[in-house]
Parts: sequence; structure tokens; C-alpha cells
Amino acid sequence: MPVREGHQFDEVSLSRWMSANVEGYEGPISVRQFRGGQSNPTYLVATPSRSYVLRRQPSGVLLKGAHAVDREAMVQSALCGTRVPVARIYGTCVDTDIIGTMFYLMELVEGRIFWDATFPDVETGERPEYFRAMNAAIANLHTLDPARIGLGGFGRPTGYVERQIKRLSEQYLADTAAGRDPNMDRLIAWLETARPQNQERVAIVHGDFRCDNLIFHPTEPRIVAVLDWELATLGHPLADFAYHAMMFRMPSHIVAGLAGADLAMLNVPSEKEYLAMYAATAGIADTSDYDFFLAFSFFRLAAIIHGIKGRLARGTAASAEAADRVSAFPELAELAWEQARGAGAPA
Repeated sequence: MPVREGHQFDEVSLSRWMSANVEGYEGPISVRQFRGGQSNPTYLVATPSRSYVLRRQPSGVLLKGAHAVDREAMVQSALCGTRVPVARIYGTCVDTDIIGTMFYLMELVEGRIFWDATFPDVETGERPEYFRAMNAAIANLHTLDPARIGLGGFGRPTGYVERQIKRLSEQYLADTAAGRDPNMDRLIAWLETARPQNQERVAIVHGDFRCDNLIFHPTEPRIVAVLDWELATLGHPLADFAYHAMMFRMPSHIVAGLAGADLAMLNVPSEKEYLAMYAATAGIADTSDYDFFLAFSFFRLAAIIHGIKGRLARGTAASAEAADRVSAFPELAELAWEQARGAGAPA
């Protein structure tokens, strides 16, 4: 789509930077904006010989630690050549004088993105292969040695859950433009005391691994690129998987979810089967904390949507669909509290 009002930048300045920093660049450029990108505005930068994808921070006042596009580029660069498919990074710019915010340029990967977790455009007999591909991709990520690919210092190796709860709770409480929600307040109080039993595992975690953040091959049940690494860090692998697997309990009108779907008719593995498949590939014998991590994951997503609500109120929301996403926040917060109840939170 054309670049939205308030999301324009100096294209001449970008072109000059690309001439100096991107190998093989030849202008001129034309710029259009992708419809997605709830957090960081994303653009198609086309030239006569090649197209690029530009991801940038949104303009305006930003919450501390949010919209770390430089970290997105770092982790994707490190993952190139591993079993986790990512788009090639062409360059990162932290100089905000070029287009007004930090940004990076990456390869445009051709393929299919599925916005519906039921994969409705896929033949029923092939559907399990798509779920196996997703399962294998996140398991492969979690079995990588961060130090061997230069990400040993990408995050602190311990205290992932505590840090996430603390940071997201602080952001929620500080974002007065978005207001408060009683279910979120209950969640924060419970999460301050509830902790997983097994916290020793550390892996590279994606942070937002969903079917709509994956590019599949144009015709095959194969992932050709994992997108949107903004929330990546070092953390607990089962927490990252639970965030992905909450699609089994997520209504489809909030984000891509399978709640209420007839999995047998769709030929989709059950949640229990999907967890067992992951645990076998990732080498995780103890999944007893799965229910806690599901509640934690619903809280994380609710906190992220609350942040979008705040940006919408301040006029800096990056996506035209932000208002639709934000309208589901109260329902999502309620679902998050229901998950906490299932994980042992008091009535």
C-alpha cells in the first residue's frame, strides 16, 4: 500500500545511505508500506534490479527497551547459515538523522504467509506437514548454541521469566495513555509470586513465533524465512514454545488461533501431540511448567497489545489495523487470567 500519513521519511536520504552502505545497490528507489507491522513500520523498497524490506522504529515517544530493530538485525545476521531460515541482512543504521529513526534493510523473501492458523488454503492431507515444519523450526532454534553463532551475550542467561514479568509489568503500569484492566492487575499480582519449577534451560528465543511471522515456500510445506525478531533474546525455550502453542487456545479473531476449531476434521495435531513433538526434537524431558508458561504467554501478548493501545492513543501506532487489534485487549486480558487460574492462580 502507499506509505501512510505520518510514516513517510526522506527517501533521498535513504538512497544516499544505501549507495554508501549496501553492496550492489543501484537506484532509483520507490517505497511502499506493508499493511502489517504492529510494532515497527515495515516498507518495500524497490529498485530496478532488486527489492529490499526496510524495518524501522516508529516515530514519537518510545517505551524504554521497545522497538529494538538493531537487535532484530543482529540475531538474523547470526542465524544466517543455521537450521533456522532467515532473510539476509543488507545493512543496519543506528543514525537517526538518516530517516528519523533507526532501521535495517533485509532481503525480500518470496513465499506465502498464513494469517489463519487453520491453514485453510492447504490440502487437508498436507496440513500436518505445515505444523511439523513450524514445530521443527522453533525446536531447531532452541537447540542452537548461542555462543557458537556469536549470540552468547545476546541476553542474560538466567532470570528470563522474572525480567519479562518485571519489564512488561512496568511498561503496563507506566503507560497511562492505555489505562488499566482489572484482569491484568490480577495477573501481575499473581505472576510476582508464581514461578516455574525448572528454570535451568537457556536458548535463543524468538518471542513472537506465530504462523503469520513465517514465510512458507510458494508451493511446499517448508519455511523459507522466520520474520519479526524484535523480541528475541536468551530465555527459557519452553516459554517460547508455549507462546507459539497458545494458538491452540487463542480465538482466531484476536490473532491466528485454533480455539473452537475441529482439529480432527482439519487434520491438525492436538495440542498434546504438538507439545510432545516439540519436546522430543528439542530434547526437553520435563514439560510440567507448560501450563504456567501458557499463562505467562497470554500475559505477554496482552501486555504487548496494551502497548499498542497506548501508541494508538498517542498517535504513534505503526499499523492501520492497530485499532482492531486493540479492541480485543479486554477479552485477551480475561483469557490470560483464565489461563492463570488453570495454572494455579487463586479464584
